[in-house]
Amino acid sequence: MHRTGRVSVGVRAPSHHGPSRSVVMSDRTPSPRPPHPLDPTGAGAHAEAGRLRDAGAAVPVALPGGVGAVAVTRYQELKEVLAHPDVAKNARHFTALAQGAIPDGWPLTTFATVEGMTTADGDDHRRLRTLVTRAFTARRIEALRPRVEELTAALLDRLGERADATGVVDLRRHFAYPLPMGVICELLGVAPGMRDDLHRLSQTIVRTSATPQETRHANRDMATVLQRVVAQRRAAPGDDLTSALIAAQEEDGDRLSEGELLGTLLLLIVAGHETTLNLITNAVRALCGHPDQLELVRAGRAGWDDVVEETLRYDSPVAFFPFRYPTKDLTVDGTLIERGTAVLASYTAAGRDERAYGPSAARFDVTRRPEPRHLSFGHGPHYCLGAPLARMEATIALRALFERYPGLALAVPADGLPPHPSFVGNSTDTLPVRLAAETTH
Repeated sequence: MHRTGRVSVGVRAPSHHGPSRSVVMSDRTPSPRPPHPLDPTGAGAHAEAGRLRDAGAAVPVALPGGVGAVAVTRYQELKEVLAHPDVAKNARHFTALAQGAIPDGWPLTTFATVEGMTTADGDDHRRLRTLVTRAFTARRIEALRPRVEELTAALLDRLGERADATGVVDLRRHFAYPLPMGVICELLGVAPGMRDDLHRLSQTIVRTSATPQETRHANRDMATVLQRVVAQRRAAPGDDLTSALIAAQEEDGDRLSEGELLGTLLLLIVAGHETTLNLITNAVRALCGHPDQLELVRAGRAGWDDVVEETLRYDSPVAFFPFRYPTKDLTVDGTLIERGTAVLASYTAAGRDERAYGPSAARFDVTRRPEPRHLSFGHGPHYCLGAPLARMEATIALRALFERYPGLALAVPADGLPPHPSFVGNSTDTLPVRLAAETTH
């Protein structure tokens, strides 16, 4: 059941002609509410998201280093904020950053300051997005299907060799990670020898529990590796997206600065594999924990694409996505968010919002109706460009995995799996499974 949106800027007489989505100016003084410190270790992600959602649609939170922010937790309000014209992505609107209140080595610095699509607004956002859009059209993604299937089969062929004497293997490390990493790196023309370094550095960049020294070193080393990628593609251009971006830059330097080139590569590599890695991990965990749902798929009552969509809703691969900044004081369901405040999108909270999904919101149900559509890939002008690729990778991977290993099961209880140490990414740090018997193929 949908609820009326309550995102506004200011004061306006209420409309009696449908749902209120007012855009006016607020003169209210915010009532003081102690901020909720987000757990940087990612422990109890859904319990934390549930507490925040119960507390309100917009809840003050404390980020590492004591930096204040607001988490938007409920489906309808989040959907409106994501597409609101008075909410920006560029950190020049971030008051705490402008005032020098962000500590050195802050683990979320990259999310605010990287140059690229995710921190650009208006014409700059359209310019940067246009440069990579052609690589992610439905036709281009579908053309990648045979290669994704080939990579998936090759990983499954080797999976048994990775298992210990009892048949247990870390599926996250040996399957869920190398598939999307291989695909995005081939798309970008990144040499195989660089991929593990890029993954290791990506993990630190998204780890909200990282120390200042770890954060500084990861950002420095990531820049070095990306500069090597660009240098290789400049010396030997290929049929890849990095070479295409370099060509666009050399044709017209105003289209793409060097910082934007490196920032775009960083975004594509981190988002292009971390999200799908978490999605595949979370889907396997959900199916193993709900064998009745797996049987529905095997019986043909739901498809693997349904599994992917329900996983995205039920256990979003992203928990709290940073950052957006109101360019004017913004009222969300009666809570004032002051101009320049950092806003996080709580996809895990919105995905289980009973106001949107009814009393069964916290249940994994692969036969669930697809409306309202989950927000795990965002909404509005910053909707995830790589969503079709992530969906295809996950669908192919899950179908092939459970066809090859129909008896696959978790090797430890689901509640004993260690969390991914971040409140940005939402998943487990490992996924030990018992492969059981392999079918012939």
